[in-house]
Amino acid sequence: MAPGANRSFIIGVGCTAFIKPRGKRATEDMGLEAATKALLDAGITYDCIEAAYVGYCYGDSTSGQRALYNLGLTGIPITNVNNNGSTGSTALYNASQLVKGGLVECALALGFERMNPGSLGTNFPDRPSPIALFNSATIETEENLSSGENHGPGAPRIFANAGQEYFDKYGATVEHLAQIASKNHKHSVNNPYSQFRDGWSAEQVLKAPKVNKQLTRFMCSPTSDGAACCIVASEAFVHKYQLENQAIEIVAQALVTDDPSTFESKSAMNIAGYGTSKVCADKIFEEAGFQRDEGRDEVGVVELHDCFASNELITYEALGLCKLGEAHKMVESGDNTYGGKYVVNPSGGLEAKGHPLGATGLGMHFYVCMQLREWAGPMQAPNLFTSSNPRGKFGLVHNVGLGGAVVCSLLRRPEFYNVIQGTPDGRTRLGYNHAHVCKPVTMTDVDKVKSRKYSPYVLANAKL
Repeated sequence: MAPGANRSFIIGVGCTAFIKPRGKRATEDMGLEAATKALLDAGITYDCIEAAYVGYCYGDSTSGQRALYNLGLTGIPITNVNNNGSTGSTALYNASQLVKGGLVECALALGFERMNPGSLGTNFPDRPSPIALFNSATIETEENLSSGENHGPGAPRIFANAGQEYFDKYGATVEHLAQIASKNHKHSVNNPYSQFRDGWSAEQVLKAPKVNKQLTRFMCSPTSDGAACCIVASEAFVHKYQLENQAIEIVAQALVTDDPSTFESKSAMNIAGYGTSKVCADKIFEEAGFQRDEGRDEVGVVELHDCFASNELITYEALGLCKLGEAHKMVESGDNTYGGKYVVNPSGGLEAKGHPLGATGLGMHFYVCMQLREWAGPMQAPNLFTSSNPRGKFGLVHNVGLGGAVVCSLLRRPEFYNVIQGTPDGRTRLGYNHAHVCKPVTMTDVDKVKSRKYSPYVLANAKL
């Protein structure tokens, strides 16, 4: 934490189911559901929110206002955010910065997406894509890869080439990608929010239709519709509202964009965000007080950006979860799942639970917060807490946006975390444990958290 900075805590979280993109729900309605759940979880109303950041990639300007106006028109600053796949975490980063800087006591980060089926495209075909240089740069690396010229849509090609570079350097194979994807799909069986709950085996993953030379369809995250929300507050706010039994501290967080090595290194891995992820991870562990390359043993649960199985493979190393060149050995040893050193993507990850771009990063923080509260039920990572270490291990979040931006967060229980039997918490206020039970909200729920300054005209158009 920077000198003079305040502490920030996630006090409320909410999520919708991530679903196939069929155009069934508007972003403002999904956003209302996620934000209502987060406010109920925190036990506060929208009147407490002093600022909001709302993330999405596919939507018109001021979609954030349209979603939050359902809860009230309080005049607060609402900023709309677009950072590709890291949009949700970018919104959270900005909200947390306001709290850490002492500018507000409570801020809200909301993310949602309504996507089209199939591979990602552009809404602006009349102008060059900002990802064009990434696409051309990865194609140029293919002459140095053993697999040669690749094919397929831009994003999977970028990440497949990154995986192939790792194969060529260290001897990993497509079978390791299949094991990663299968692990995520099996984790997802326990997540009612997930788009896919099929639990595919590694063999089924390998037999799925090929997307390019390295990736099959089951190794790829699907386009999705969904929303997620996190509410961030100061330590004083936590104590004022008696949230010591569920507040999770954002111990360290960083947002990093590319440096020249992304292109000048001629590395397919760096084009896909390996270098940026490493820089970002090193920053947060340093901010948390660890020396170089230390602190990883203090992590117990990880939600990382597995937009493609190959990205999960290279990210193990980028985050420092394993030694150089040993990511595939981590897969072989099972140190990425229950019973191993880390539980990586207990939610099922992007590959299985879905990847609605604007919501993804906030969804990751939703799941890690629930792990650190020990509310995650069948998804719960074991051995996060011991009697000698009541604060427990860290939760690590890693979120990538091509083009590019990476956000990493280290979350942990604060030293004042205190669960007293019978004391109300978010589960009491929602009436169920929304960590692993997915239910819609009702207008009665909205009435509990909406501002005193709301518009019946706006709310009459809400669809839950």
